[in-house]
Amino acid sequence: MPRSAVPNTGSIITTIRTKWPWILAGLLVVVLVTMLSPDPDDTLAAGTGPAAPSEVTDAQQIQTAFTQLSTLEVKGRAPKTGYDRELFGASWTDNVSVELGRNGCDTRNDILRRDLVDITSRDRTRNCVVQSGTLRDLYTGTIIAFTRGTKTSDAVQIDHVVALSDAWQKGAQLLDAQTRADLANDPRNLQAVDGPTNQRKSDADASTWLPPLAAYRCTYVARQVEVKVAYRLWVTPPERDAMAAVLTGCGAR
Repeated sequence: MPRSAVPNTGSIITTIRTKWPWILAGLLVVVLVTMLSPDPDDTLAAGTGPAAPSEVTDAQQIQTAFTQLSTLEVKGRAPKTGYDRELFGASWTDNVSVELGRNGCDTRNDILRRDLVDITSRDRTRNCVVQSGTLRDLYTGTIIAFTRGTKTSDAVQIDHVVALSDAWQKGAQLLDAQTRADLANDPRNLQAVDGPTNQRKSDADASTWLPPLAAYRCTYVARQVEVKVAYRLWVTPPERDAMAAVLTGCGAR
């Protein structure tokens, strides 16, 4: 073999010695990237817990509510005289003509099943009675663990978006008994929420109370308008102004 074809061993060794630090550094980078890269399963697991309450507002829903608001009668609040919760039917009765009515399950559990996630049901109730679950509260933005029990159930309450006492003073006293029961159990007018927040709201309208989570106020007011239109309830001047201010702040024109 010609002398020129024989490898220069000394040159090879010198090259290896010169480049070895760079080779070692490259290997170290590969190892670090492999160790620090998130495992696909870990990423998936992190996204499977309760999500934050939705702050996305449907622009068409808001515009529709703003348009419908102008169709509501505006006048003063009628006296609360004669108001009684029983005038709106038995609490959470299933004997109503609205969505989820007459399905064999009471309204409270219907709404808990709709609004909670990770639900477990009490045995032998045909999946009606919610035993536990997690609420992503739209009024406060908090996550609330619900467990049924005499000392724990009130942590999650069902709010009437348009309070029944408020409705009574703004037209519901003119409705027949069945329509009032429908109003009290209509899913459009019901929301599972943080118990203490619901107590603070009481029977307030939009002029004196709005959800603490500002991002939900647009949808909240739009739902109130929808319910008032559906049941022919009126609004007071301050209530109308408060609703209009919220909806225009959400982009309604």
